[in-house]
Amino acid sequence: MRSSEVTTREQELDRIGGELYRLLRQMERVQARQAARQGDGLERATYLLLVHLVKGGPRRLGALAEAVHSDASTVSRQAATLVKLGLVERRADQSDGRASLLAATEAGERVFQDKRRRRNEMFAEMLAAWPDEDRRRLGELLARFNEDYERYFLGPEAPQAPGHQHEGESR
Repeated sequence: MRSSEVTTREQELDRIGGELYRLLRQMERVQARQAARQGDGLERATYLLLVHLVKGGPRRLGALAEAVHSDASTVSRQAATLVKLGLVERRADQSDGRASLLAATEAGERVFQDKRRRRNEMFAEMLAAWPDEDRRRLGELLARFNEDYERYFLGPEAPQAPGHQHEGESR
C-alpha cells in the first residue's frame, strides 16, 4: 500500500494516537505549572501514592508499588517524602509484627480532598457546556481505554518491542 492509500481505520488510529500525545503534552505542561504555583512538594507520582492510600486504605510498601506499577525502591523513596511531609505515617502491621503499613494521616486526607475538590472544580468549569450524557460517556470511554491500555502494556503478555505478537498468533 502506498502512503497515499491510507485507510479509514489507519486515519482513526492516527487521530487517536495524535490526540493522546497532545493530551499527554498538555497535561505535563499544566501539571508543571500547577506544581510551581502550589509549591507543596508533591510530585505527581508521589501524590498518586497518597491517592491510593486514601482511597484504598493502609497497605504494605510492596502492595502499594504493585498498585502504581512501580518498583519498591522508587515507591520507598516517594513514601519517605510523604512521611516527611506528614501526609503518610508508618504503622505496625497487626498481621505481621515485622512488617509495617503505610497509611494516610489526617493531613494527607485533607490534602487529597483539597486537590480533588480543586480538580473537580476545574473540570466542571471546563466541561460546563458539555451535555451530561457526553460527560458520562467520556468517563466510561476513558475508563475502558485505561483498562485496555493497562492490560495490553502492563499485563503478563505485554509487548516487549514493536511488532510484538501474543502467544499463538502467526505472522
